[in-house]
Amino acid sequence: MGSDFSHIARRCERAVVTAYRELRVVGNPDLAAFRACTALYRIHHPEASVNEARLLVSEWIDHHVVRGDTGPTDGCDCP
Repeated sequence: MGSDFSHIARRCERAVVTAYRELRVVGNPDLAAFRACTALYRIHHPEASVNEARLLVSEWIDHHVVRGDTGPTDGCDCP
């Protein structure tokens, strides 16, 4: 699990991906890390529904962690 997040423009996206990777590194199960990251996203974006947060967090984890893609992602409109 790499740690170069300089290409991630959104602070919430960077926070979610960083938290997920760090939680997994210290031994947390995938689902627990995912749930924690969904909660983290909703702290950044309280207007998002749980389902919206789950979808976006899963897309970011798939993009950055599973596929290791460094390109831009779809997501929220924040900087």
